[in-house]
Amino acid sequence: MQATAYTYDPGTRSGSVLLDDGTPVPFDAPAFDAGGLRLLRPGQRVRIEVEGAGSTVDIPRITLITLQTF
Repeated sequence: MQATAYTYDPGTRSGSVLLDDGTPVPFDAPAFDAGGLRLLRPGQRVRIEVEGAGSTVDIPRITLITLQTF
């Protein structure tokens, strides 16, 4: 799934992304670390892997975030 980086705190290595429909989804340090990134800037396109997005009441949990390459 693709998204756009929205916020990032280098101190906690956590932040949030915006899905293409505008929905903000937070990510934590383990998801950031799993992607091997060192820095993330707002506006960058990213690829995310999520779990828990099976129903409308579940908020997806990002398990991996990497830069989107074309």
